[in-house]
Amino acid sequence: MAVPHAHSTDNWWRDAVIYQVYPRSFADGDGDGTGDLAGVRARLPYLAELGVDALWFTPWYLSPLVDGGYDVADYRTIDPAFGTLAEAEKLIAEAGECGIRTIVDIVPNHVSDQHAWFRAALAAGPGSPERELFHFRPGRGEHGELPPNNWPSQFSGRTWTRVPDGEWYLHLFAPEQPDLNWAHPAVRQEHEEVLRFWFGRGVAGVRIDSAALLAKDPSLADFEEGVDPHPYIDQDELHDIYRAWRAIADEYGGVFVGEVWLPDAERFARYLRPDELHTAFNFTFLTCPWHPDRLREAIDGTLAEHAPVGAPATWVLCNHDVTRTVTRYGRADTGFDFATKAFGTPTDLELGTRRARAAALLTLALPGAVYLYQGEELGLPEADIPLDRIQDPMHFRSRGTDPGRDGCRVPLPWTADAPYAGFGALTEPWLPQPAGWPSFAVDRQSADPGSMLALYRRALALRRSSDGFGDGPMTWLPAAQGVLAFARTHGLICVANLSDRPTPLPAHRELLLASGPLDGEGLLPGDTAVWLRA
Repeated sequence: MAVPHAHSTDNWWRDAVIYQVYPRSFADGDGDGTGDLAGVRARLPYLAELGVDALWFTPWYLSPLVDGGYDVADYRTIDPAFGTLAEAEKLIAEAGECGIRTIVDIVPNHVSDQHAWFRAALAAGPGSPERELFHFRPGRGEHGELPPNNWPSQFSGRTWTRVPDGEWYLHLFAPEQPDLNWAHPAVRQEHEEVLRFWFGRGVAGVRIDSAALLAKDPSLADFEEGVDPHPYIDQDELHDIYRAWRAIADEYGGVFVGEVWLPDAERFARYLRPDELHTAFNFTFLTCPWHPDRLREAIDGTLAEHAPVGAPATWVLCNHDVTRTVTRYGRADTGFDFATKAFGTPTDLELGTRRARAAALLTLALPGAVYLYQGEELGLPEADIPLDRIQDPMHFRSRGTDPGRDGCRVPLPWTADAPYAGFGALTEPWLPQPAGWPSFAVDRQSADPGSMLALYRRALALRRSSDGFGDGPMTWLPAAQGVLAFARTHGLICVANLSDRPTPLPAHRELLLASGPLDGEGLLPGDTAVWLRA
């Protein structure tokens, strides 16, 4: 008999399926055009039926929303656009009653320029204790008219902004997101108290935004390409910060997932040592093209870099920053790179959808945890946002060349025949939904056994109830060129055919699930994946 995963254990996070909620675009409970916590609470039965183990909420805090909520004005207050703190507490509790845990997003590198600390720093002036919480410096040049250094931005544009009294402040992202000075004890203490605040309200975990950027070279020396160590990425002091955080998480039984973009596998693994973060996002896999050799290399590399520290891998195909999977996989270049995003890139959505279905089964069969971005289970494509409706600062900071990230953030379609596809009935959503959006609606897909939603529901039910999925070993199996085949425990086999010709299935006693119809008797078509039981 199949044994369900023991998700009640302390190690639930090692093989969980975690659903990413972008609150502004998930569901609108009060009809004002912006998604909110009431909308999420009303859709908890949908999430329970989908079969996810936890919800990760991108920032829901008080924010001017200059950068989609990643400019936080108060970590202890829910933005009124989303609801109230009492409502967040209800949501955490009600999700728990559905067997779904909650993960919140913490943004430790920077705050909003509307945060009380930064407003006090501006008012206090040069040399004040308030300014020591940030990176204020005099400028270079004869009259201080040049920035203090040449550091590159994480967005397009500059990293320093001058204030009226002549000093400059550092912001690796937008000017409205001043960087905190993590060498200051008050900054560390504040974030430790914020962690306790949310763990004390029942959250199961914390996702750490830009986790490798917090500590800066105290000299603020100029950046030189290829010179180590980098002045603000992966500074050694970070590990002391995360050890202190881990001690707090352990008090509450909480977990961390870090957003750690690092090319060096050994340095990446340091963040996952047993006394630091529990898991980190897997960007190698996320950005990998739909190519058998590249995917196998990404999978092997991921497992190899996690093995020395005993941490589980995480797998993700898309998030709130990345081009939707069905669109990306239908393009000539199926990888993802922020630097190559451009308007008007042609895509074959039928091909992309077929590949995205296969990729879902491939991903969900790999060892470790999986993150599922809202709308991926509906097969939503990237939307083309009219130029006059784009809101993402990446677009404006690129002087209009980068389409930005709004195309993967369009509000979800729930009911095909309702106004605004059932997202919220009273007001047009904050981002416009494309003309064909109702065809992807939940109610329509729920009635179609061949839909993307039906595939995800079946896959997640099998993953939860059948042996061999989740954390544990995997072994590659011999396969034809262009085919990825691997075995898990209890006879579970996954085969994904990325070639353009059918391939015979390996010997098996049961076909558990296929991403698309098979080609005759026992032949797996191209861009199709199956789960088998040997």
